[in-house]
Amino acid sequence: MTATTPRRDRRHARHEATKREILDTAWRMVRSEGINAFSLRALARAVEMEPQSLYTYFASKNSVYDHLFADGNRELLARFDQLNVSDEPQAMLRAIARLFVTFAAEDQARYELLFLRTIPDFEPSPESYSIAVEVFERGRTILAGAGLRSLADFDLWTALISGLSSQQLANDPGGDRYIKLIDNAVAMFSKHVLEH
Repeated sequence: MTATTPRRDRRHARHEATKREILDTAWRMVRSEGINAFSLRALARAVEMEPQSLYTYFASKNSVYDHLFADGNRELLARFDQLNVSDEPQAMLRAIARLFVTFAAEDQARYELLFLRTIPDFEPSPESYSIAVEVFERGRTILAGAGLRSLADFDLWTALISGLSSQQLANDPGGDRYIKLIDNAVAMFSKHVLEH
């Protein structure tokens, strides 16, 4: 008896390809117009689809946001996978700080969606949120390896890094004014947390 190769489900593949095209278009729209200016009607026009046909792929605007939220967190996880882990705590802190602040500075819409609560009534689904939890746990493990032991240390770290990220986006979008402060910020943090 010979095993047969299962036939490819072309209809499902087309559905997934169209869904990806819609999401890529949604990313372009939120990046150019802002995360809160996004509308399903405009998205349908942009992908040359009737608005009611869009519901075949996404049940609501929050469903689109949810998929974008998952996309953004998957991208951040991929950045963590590329991170060179160092045995030297300050080097590790500089690397993770640079990873996060540059990730934030690359894309304001993505940063707002992932880290700020700017969309009224949007709450990620458990599936999408689980990716964010994985990002959080990955970061926490790396930071623990760099010497952060207490919740207060971790909270101070996240406040420092989100502050640099927000300042970069608000005051020097496309530049590096606050990115250039990462080494000094890590040195101050290390002196306070790791050297006492």
